[in-house]
Amino acid sequence: MRSTDPSGSPYPDPYQVLNQPPPLEGYNAFEQDAALREAVEREGGAFARERLRIMGAGVGSAEMIKAGFLANRYRPKLRSFDRYGHRIDEVEYHPAYHDFMRLAMRSAVHSIAWTTPAGGHVAHTALAYLLCQVEPGVCCPMAMTYAVVPALRHEPDLATEWEPRILVADYDPRFIPAVQKTSVTFGMAMTEKQGGSDVRTNSTRARALGASGPGAEYELHGHKWFCSAPMSDAFLTLASTDQGPSCFLVPRFRPDGSRNPFAIQRLKDKLGNHSNASAEIEYHGTWARLVGEEGRGVHTIIDMVHHTRLDCAMAAAALMRQAVAQATHHAFYREAFGRRLSDHALMYNVLADLALEAEAALALVMRVARAFDDSALDPQASAFARVAVAVAKYWLNKRAPGHVAEALECLGGAGYVEESIMPRMYREAPLNGIWEGCGNVICLDLLRSLQKEPETIGALLAEIQPTRGANRQLDAGIAQLNQMLRDPTEPEVRARRLVETLALTLQGALLVQHAPAAVADTFCASRLGREQGRAYGTLPAGLPFEAIIERARPQVLGA
Repeated sequence: MRSTDPSGSPYPDPYQVLNQPPPLEGYNAFEQDAALREAVEREGGAFARERLRIMGAGVGSAEMIKAGFLANRYRPKLRSFDRYGHRIDEVEYHPAYHDFMRLAMRSAVHSIAWTTPAGGHVAHTALAYLLCQVEPGVCCPMAMTYAVVPALRHEPDLATEWEPRILVADYDPRFIPAVQKTSVTFGMAMTEKQGGSDVRTNSTRARALGASGPGAEYELHGHKWFCSAPMSDAFLTLASTDQGPSCFLVPRFRPDGSRNPFAIQRLKDKLGNHSNASAEIEYHGTWARLVGEEGRGVHTIIDMVHHTRLDCAMAAAALMRQAVAQATHHAFYREAFGRRLSDHALMYNVLADLALEAEAALALVMRVARAFDDSALDPQASAFARVAVAVAKYWLNKRAPGHVAEALECLGGAGYVEESIMPRMYREAPLNGIWEGCGNVICLDLLRSLQKEPETIGALLAEIQPTRGANRQLDAGIAQLNQMLRDPTEPEVRARRLVETLALTLQGALLVQHAPAAVADTFCASRLGREQGRAYGTLPAGLPFEAIIERARPQVLGA
């Protein structure tokens, strides 16, 4: 491009910017997501439409997108002591982090599941899905605060004391005793250096301060290797009594208003999730109350884990959605070799493949969320939720890193620089595959459920079987799944393949029932009956790529 300035210079104008897409901002992330809107209606969350629109406008705004960068660029800082030398163990966050916490809690991300008679888990999942697309770090304290409620209900007195503060749709960041606050957040501290997922090797000990038993007071001595969101008002943690691993509620302040001994040794220097502090902590005579019965701690806290696993699956789907939004937006505006990137056959194969993966992920997560809603009244829904959340958590988080990497590549070098959101999404992508049980732990948990609770197999098949005859590739996938479920040989060796087959068949069944034919048929043709491990962009020829891409591409007004 020649300069057009009055000097008539024959040289290019270095300050003229050409062939760059407009920023993906100033749009409503809910209204511009057809698959999400449909899933919310279908799965029982329609009552939350207006709340979702408000959240969608917030996370799609230039202001909050910028805040996401700030919250991650300026990481939390540990202040061990005040200026007089008193031990305070406080973590300071950038104001942008508090902006997101305020948005999340005022939108009731943490509480809507427990304050609505129906559809609350679907609404929670959809709200968190939107939030996670622009700032995944705050989804950690939101997930734990949401998930602590069913665990606390093992001890009615504690639930009566804490639940009303949890359910307030407001954010109170003050570091003061919970009784003086308008709302609270919860964290979790389970794993230790020597055990990781094997929490029965935990060495932290608990000693009763008087009479022992549910709700009684104890003091804890020991350490925790991972404690996320250490500025939460209280935590569920595991410590052993003579009866075995037990679950305790640990507040940051004692009942008399003094600081509870809760020594933050250091903050983790993590690969990603930079806005959210994760800490190593030690207990030295730390005051706590027993939740549930002594020796039943894993049974008690597993209710919290069950619900946080839903959020782990949601986060993978949200990262994929953001990746697709960025890739399709860039390719629609960027030109190469005389055409838009999105008009090149190989590029639209890649984009359509990425969009399929993201929509299938969302369909699975939202169906599992509805099962959580239905579990209280429907035993089959409860059985389905127990195993389907593990399937979704495992499979979606195995797919997320490669998916985000492929979308990043669609942006070329622009996607690899920190000014793009893509490096942050890429660093985030492996996290939820680790949190609440790595892949092998999830697969082994699922095997145990299928072996010890036969009703879970029936619940899974009941979800899939009604689609028989609707799609040839799906029928083949169902047949393969039934064969694998009947095969008793070396179940642990085959565990990952079984979970993968379950996930793909569930996704295919959901899309065949609910998605446009272009999406459902292409997913089944490319995922069922073909070996996995292929690269994105290898869809068979002759499929409706353009329709799939346009369904997924966000439309930015004025761009």
